[in-house]
Amino acid sequence: MKVTIKLPKPRNPLAVLARQRKAGSHQREEQSRRALKQQLRRQLAKQEE
Repeated sequence: MKVTIKLPKPRNPLAVLARQRKAGSHQREEQSRRALKQQLRRQLAKQEE
């Protein structure tokens, strides 16, 4: 009687390479987006006064 071990599905080798390069969507950096949101909130607060 042979003992067989079911191996997990192999991972995508391209995904590992992309992660090492810190690849991602081609959008603005998160920090600048956050700064824009804060700026808009300040403008709205001034308009409400």
